[in-house]
Amino acid sequence: MTVTADAARVEEIVSGTCRAPFDVLGIHRSPSGSGLAVRVFLPWARSVDLARGRDRRAMTRVHEDGFFEAAFPDETEFFPYRLDAVDGSGRTVPLEDPYRFPPVLTEEQLKGYRDGTETRAHRFMGARVIAHEGIRGTCFAVWAPNARAVAVMASFNGWESRRHPMRPRGSYGVWELFVPGIGPGELYKYDIRTAHDGLSSVKADPFGFAMEMRPNTASVIHDIGRYAWDDAEWMRERERRQARGAPLCIYEAHLGSWKRRPAEGDRREEGWLTYRDLARELVPYARRMGFTHIELLPVSEYPYDGSWGYQTVGHFAPTSRYGSPDDFRFFVDKAHQAGLGIILDWVPAHFPRDAHGLGFFDGTHLYEHADPRQGAHPDWGTLIYNYGRPQVSSFLISNALFWLEEYHVDGLRVDAVASMLYLDYSRGEGEWIPNRFGGRENLEAIEFIKRLNVEVHGAHPGVLTFAEESTAWTAVTKPVYGGGLGFDLKWNMGWMNDTLEYVQSDPLFRKQLHEKLTFSIYYAFSESFLLPLSHDEVVHMKKSLLDKMPGDPPAKFANLRLLYGYMYSHPGKKLLFMGGELGQWREWNHEGQLQWELLADGRHKGLQRFVRDLNGIYRSEPSLHEIDDHWDGFEWIDFRDASKSVISYARWTKARDDFLVVVANFTPVPREGYRVGVPVPGKYRILLNGDASKYGGSGRYRKRIVRARMIPQAEKPQSVAVDLPPLSVLYLKLCGTPHPA
Repeated sequence: MTVTADAARVEEIVSGTCRAPFDVLGIHRSPSGSGLAVRVFLPWARSVDLARGRDRRAMTRVHEDGFFEAAFPDETEFFPYRLDAVDGSGRTVPLEDPYRFPPVLTEEQLKGYRDGTETRAHRFMGARVIAHEGIRGTCFAVWAPNARAVAVMASFNGWESRRHPMRPRGSYGVWELFVPGIGPGELYKYDIRTAHDGLSSVKADPFGFAMEMRPNTASVIHDIGRYAWDDAEWMRERERRQARGAPLCIYEAHLGSWKRRPAEGDRREEGWLTYRDLARELVPYARRMGFTHIELLPVSEYPYDGSWGYQTVGHFAPTSRYGSPDDFRFFVDKAHQAGLGIILDWVPAHFPRDAHGLGFFDGTHLYEHADPRQGAHPDWGTLIYNYGRPQVSSFLISNALFWLEEYHVDGLRVDAVASMLYLDYSRGEGEWIPNRFGGRENLEAIEFIKRLNVEVHGAHPGVLTFAEESTAWTAVTKPVYGGGLGFDLKWNMGWMNDTLEYVQSDPLFRKQLHEKLTFSIYYAFSESFLLPLSHDEVVHMKKSLLDKMPGDPPAKFANLRLLYGYMYSHPGKKLLFMGGELGQWREWNHEGQLQWELLADGRHKGLQRFVRDLNGIYRSEPSLHEIDDHWDGFEWIDFRDASKSVISYARWTKARDDFLVVVANFTPVPREGYRVGVPVPGKYRILLNGDASKYGGSGRYRKRIVRARMIPQAEKPQSVAVDLPPLSVLYLKLCGTPHPA
């Protein structure tokens, strides 16, 4: 027969360097203009037959490496066909030819991704199980605009990158390929030949929905749309549950070290609980403890355990350490059914340099800046996204919406926001490049953050976004239309640092540090704040929260209960890292589990009960959560008693029809008959006493009711006399209905 394939193009296919494989493979008109030809490349095949209806025709081997062709000189119209290939063992393998199918991605999708206007690129990028032209298979799509050639190498083709070269989609920089007959569970990577030297690099799929367990690095085909959710009630109620005036007390957790079991089998070689185990254990525990939400350290796939998830490679893939994507859905689903929200730590500030990740993706600095003064993070040895590139912005915003929509996540805590906002973050003179106005603000990152919050809140009004931002940047939680960044809440790092410095000091010297305790109220209402006692405070030789406290063991426990009681009554939402409720003696270690055995000790059990009761009071008392971002919800009673290290204040409801009085004694000296001004006359019930014996305290002061007398104190005409236990906090509530203020 006459061979129609150009010899040079055949060599490109065989060598894996062909940039336009659909110009060579599949069905084509003969170069002479007379008839058609079908060409396939099957390097493993001994022979290939082409089946067209009932007709079969043996294809001619054009190249010894497995390039076959069949000519149809009398045909003028393209026709469907199948292949029957015989492998080296003589087995016949029926195949659909990927190169007979038209493109899958539309011009509209490609244009939206190129221009950065597409916010759900995961719906067409990556590996998606679809039906195309009536045939089930998987469509692969990857952005690599500067590559010479891109191919899918996978378990289904013996990791032979020459077998499935991809189709370039014009000037959009996207490569795609529909592979029929391929479905969930197959492993794959992209083999990317760079334009400048023709060398290849092997990359995981940036949009991959699942990944292998480390140290393996392949992406895994997963059908994203099969899980049946059972959380409709939560989703209907979420906006109300997460409204600004609702209680928010968050249990921050690292899934691999909350609790472990003895190793058993491949899944638990590290002793990890699975997502389904955690749904059965962590979810009911957090609910019993009275938390409203669980916040997870990043669950997007990451190669290095010691990064705790903050160095993400599989942005769209829940880590395989604890199970499958649908197992993670099951965990979220069960949390919602239990009335708990799920917040994810999300990391758009930087990404690691791992060879299979985003760095130097197509032989150029595609996702990151080329200049290390912009693209290299000096603290973490990672790379910084180029937020000004439209496709990078689309990638990240699509990722945020992906977790909210595909996994029903209720909030995103955006990590390291300060490093995004400032071009000179952790850089010395000459180590950074000013913006176009000569300033230090990262204008592209700022616009990205604003757009992120607009897109998230526009699509999902009930979802929360949190900024882990440690500087004095203004209007972080103000709406974008009002000139702000658009976050719902900002982590109050100033409160955390000042308060921990204060409570770690010897009580004898606290009177000299009194302003550390009271200063936070001066700026408490400048933003909508969350008060964090997070994982960052119990690692890297900082000691556990309990071990930070001064004094002997009883004093340490008393100081920690005092800290928690103060935190829960201070304006702002709450976050406590796992183990804080147990009174861990050890720092957090991601390679172990919490010290659950400590609960055999009454002091630790008492602390756990104290946290549970604090959550209960916080949630049930509107005055503690209705107004966190305005002076209307807070009133100083006395912040001037530095000599005794005692402070007192009231928390008010929005309607001013209910309040709590909080009195905190930060010394080990009991204050019997201590006078506290109160807003109105009447009898007051001691709602919480941090020194109660059930919490591990002394239990010495058991008075439950105190009566206000017309004795002026702290500019109030009436006051109560309370017995202040050492190193303790009291919450007082008026018996009955208070008079209007």
